[in-house]
Amino acid sequence: MNRRTALLGAASGLLALHAPALHAKAPPAPTVWPQPLQVPGGVARLSLGPAAKRPVTLAGDVPVLVLGDAIEWTAIVGIPLAATPGPAHITVQPTGGGAPRQVAYTVSPKKYKEQHLTVSPRTVDLSPEDQARYERERDHQALVMATFTEQPAGVALDSLRMRVPVPGRRSSSFGLRRVFNGQARNPHSGMDIAAPTGTPILSPLPARVIDTGEYFFNGGTVWLDHGQGLLSMVCHLSAIDVKVGDVLAAGQRLGAVGATGRVTGPHLHWGVMLNRAMVDPALFVPQA
Repeated sequence: MNRRTALLGAASGLLALHAPALHAKAPPAPTVWPQPLQVPGGVARLSLGPAAKRPVTLAGDVPVLVLGDAIEWTAIVGIPLAATPGPAHITVQPTGGGAPRQVAYTVSPKKYKEQHLTVSPRTVDLSPEDQARYERERDHQALVMATFTEQPAGVALDSLRMRVPVPGRRSSSFGLRRVFNGQARNPHSGMDIAAPTGTPILSPLPARVIDTGEYFFNGGTVWLDHGQGLLSMVCHLSAIDVKVGDVLAAGQRLGAVGATGRVTGPHLHWGVMLNRAMVDPALFVPQA
């Protein structure tokens, strides 16, 4: 073997040691939840840096969820579906006094699909009585959605990874623009999961029940508070097994799937809210 052959052989051996395997495993699933997606209806994860106490952080005048510790705090910001793509920011109040500072981020555009549905004309062209009922329920739920329960850092949830409340096929995705009986309505603000009537519904995270009711559009509904403005709702229930004030563990039953309210069949509507913005629940769960 001459010197050139020996050198080439040694180089080949080194390359073999460092070359990727032919059947390399897929990268591990993300362990940080929710997954960031800076689009309307998405979530921004923004570093706030170190501070002795959790910084008070606002999106406009609405408090924002902040996770972490004195070494590193992170703001988890819900981006409204109606947000205009482009520059955006949150405001951080200094813990030791001084002027507030802004943390900037960019909202990217996203185009959602459109769906045409035929439902009872009563749920599209409301009678004066139904309109009055809807407005009362809308005002009541606006108060529910403003819930913000402060949590000490040591008591905050370890993870925001959620479990899907029911098994089943996702029959309608978040952000879908719906047209009922030829009339356009607001985009779909949750995830629909097809499941038979009576299927148990489980809490996606530890939670406190903050509202239950039978609503005109949403049917049987339960609202859950997970802390710091992170809320979830489940709708169209055939049975509600909890009451306001109940504290639930993750995976604990709270009701059953139904077809109440404005629906075309039995399913669960699951919504997730951050700083009063409905965001995509799929960002909080592992990919199917």
